Amino acid sequence: MSDNPAPSDRDDPSPSGGDTDFGFRRVARDQKKPMVRAVFDSVAPRYDLMNDLMSLGVHRVWKAILNTQLGPDARKTLLDLAGGTGDVGFNWLRAGGGPVLLSDINPAMLGVGRDRALARGFAADLSFLVADAECLPLPDRSVDRVSIAFGLRNCTDKDAVLREARRVLRPGGKFLCLEFSRVRVAALAPAYDAWSFRVLPRLGRMIAGDADSYQYLAESIRTFPDQEALAGMMRQAGLSRVAFRNLSGGIAAIHSGWRL
Repeated sequence: MSDNPAPSDRDDPSPSGGDTDFGFRRVARDQKKPMVRAVFDSVAPRYDLMNDLMSLGVHRVWKAILNTQLGPDARKTLLDLAGGTGDVGFNWLRAGGGPVLLSDINPAMLGVGRDRALARGFAADLSFLVADAECLPLPDRSVDRVSIAFGLRNCTDKDAVLREARRVLRPGGKFLCLEFSRVRVAALAPAYDAWSFRVLPRLGRMIAGDADSYQYLAESIRTFPDQEALAGMMRQAGLSRVAFRNLSGGIAAIHSGWRL
């Protein structure tokens, strides 16, 4: 047996120095993950309510569109990154998709997903993995689909997440990202800003007792790369046939790319 490691598509990790965004603040890169973890520890019990508040319930329609683009197939496996409470994986399974690996860096979020899977009878078709999407403990070319919904903007090194998504995809596999994006309809912008920065934190304080986490989530949307910038990052990560579809006037977008 050779002492040499098996060949891998994994790139060298990005340097950990410097700073990065945490909402509108700049923080040291090594501080962001524990800060984001604290946000989601706080909101985990009410995460679905949070998404309903942030999107006025429309996130459920967006996730249904995402599922259609994933193309559920009993012969295909899905890795759902930042899988949280399991919505994407549940939609995939309901539509006849194959095994799902639900992954999240936050154990509290993954615990909510596990409880929901048990309640819905999906536990036999789901596996759970506490892991950092920037450095996945998975073999190269091991899954057919990779999805991430409302999670990429919370990652410190988004380029590393995209590289990892491509690495674990089999040739012919597809990556999809659903994320809040840049509004493309000018008439929507004032109302959307008022909802995000005036109403949402107040609702967070009233309903969850946590205005700061909801303020961060609103700010994180504004600092996330716009549609064209994210498409360029995906191409730089080695994904092919990159495209995006705006939803609700660009409030959200679905980006797609293939490993060819």
